[in-house]
Amino acid sequence: MQPAEQRTEAMARSPARPEFHPAALLGTAPMLRILTAILLTLCVGIGPASAQFFPFGERPQTPPSAPPRPRPPAPRVPKVQPQPEAPLPEVTTPYDSDLQRLAEILGALHFLRNICGYKEGQKWRNEAQALIDAEAPEGKRHDDMVESFNRGYLGFQQSYRSCTPAAKTVIRRYLEEGAQIARDITARYAD
Repeated sequence: MQPAEQRTEAMARSPARPEFHPAALLGTAPMLRILTAILLTLCVGIGPASAQFFPFGERPQTPPSAPPRPRPPAPRVPKVQPQPEAPLPEVTTPYDSDLQRLAEILGALHFLRNICGYKEGQKWRNEAQALIDAEAPEGKRHDDMVESFNRGYLGFQQSYRSCTPAAKTVIRRYLEEGAQIARDITARYAD
């Protein structure tokens, strides 16, 4: 059987299936190339990224822009100056120095009684906090009393690393002095 005869027999067996011919694609290839070129042109034309077209460090040459038009002057509106709030006058009492000394004693007791093994936790600090909150919850008096407490605590913290007989003596004397200050303030200034 000749090759041409074989082809005709195969065509007779399956008439619905057309035979593939590469030459038939030659007519569509130029059209695919044209469509691909149009598609790429459209993609690039939408908005090229500047990094794709300019070497690093160089900027594209832009046409000089027109100088900005001067704006008309804005209408002058007088500024309203807020009235400063008058600071509250600082209240002082004749016993402020005694309170500051008492706060200093409480700071010293807070440190010394801790290193001498008294298991009181934050007792003396809490006493000082209650005193400060009652007498001066804010302002300069508050700051002065806090500073006094810290001075008492830090002064003994720098001197004592462990409990000594001198530290026990200071504790005893400060307990007596603090009690005396509290009695004097109460006797003189209580309602």
